[in-house]
Amino acid sequence: MLVLGIESSCDETGVALVESQGGATPLLRAHALHSQIAMHQAYGGVVPELASRDHIRRVLPLAQTVFDEAGRHLAEVDVVAYTRGPGLAGALLVGAGVACALGAALGKPVLGVHHLEGHLLSPFLSADPPEFPFVALLVSGGHTQLMRVDGVGRYEILGETIDDAAGEAFDKSAKLMGLPYPGGPWLAKLAEQGDPAAFRLPRPLLHSGDLDFSFAGLKTAVMTQAKKLGEELEARKADLAASTQAAIVEVLLKKSLAALDATGMSRLVVAGGVGANRDLRRQLDAACAKRGVRVHYPELHLCTDNGAMIAMAAAMRLQAGMEKASARYAFDVKPRWPLDALAAA
Repeated sequence: MLVLGIESSCDETGVALVESQGGATPLLRAHALHSQIAMHQAYGGVVPELASRDHIRRVLPLAQTVFDEAGRHLAEVDVVAYTRGPGLAGALLVGAGVACALGAALGKPVLGVHHLEGHLLSPFLSADPPEFPFVALLVSGGHTQLMRVDGVGRYEILGETIDDAAGEAFDKSAKLMGLPYPGGPWLAKLAEQGDPAAFRLPRPLLHSGDLDFSFAGLKTAVMTQAKKLGEELEARKADLAASTQAAIVEVLLKKSLAALDATGMSRLVVAGGVGANRDLRRQLDAACAKRGVRVHYPELHLCTDNGAMIAMAAAMRLQAGMEKASARYAFDVKPRWPLDALAAA
């Protein structure tokens, strides 16, 4: 079964081909990605209308690139998968519209995929794929969640953010420091030059006794510290970045270990854009090695939004019998779509 996946939920256009055979883990045949970062930098954030228009321009040329790279043809596609939500409504409609048009033209079924499930299952694209069951730390954009994952579509949320997510804490703190968009990667890079113990910043909900997250207070503390520094901010920016990153990473680390303890699991999966953070990976690897816990990540180039994760999620759901692709080509999108509502979608 050859699955064409299309991702267009925000500011990356992704297209990929994934092939499944029997009960084996589906294989990535080719993928292509276009990032809109350069276009949105002038505005300091994503402009939804511009994002939608750029998806329209990029998706079909990217699809042709993928078919050329894989040595396959459009007529060979068995299922066309697309991101149904969550995300920006206009951007989602582009991917959904293209996918359903292709499906109708080919007479092949289509399948709408949950964006977060794509991230959650993206480590199965890696050279060292996990095995079920496992605890998952999903840190993607506005989402920070800990989940128990017993199989495809079998997810139990153990804890989640009650306000700002980890990715938002990185991006908003970076903006307060005057770093370019998107701020998170810039902050992480600058943090390598700073002292993580330079400033005492809060670790929200670290000792709450549950597995929920809250990073809004950290953002406020960074803003307060930046104002206190005044003209010294430029000279101390690396220290403030390192201290901010240390606070975020410590919370993610401690909560992940607590989730492993609570479930008795010996396998951890980390997915989403923040999962590419080097300090987070280093500390998780070290702490889990001491406990005999295996940690799995997506490949670095597949941590951000991409079509490969959408094609993989679709292939795995179909393979597991959790979903049936539809030959009906009317479509809708779900800009707000909680992962725990997936079974009812």
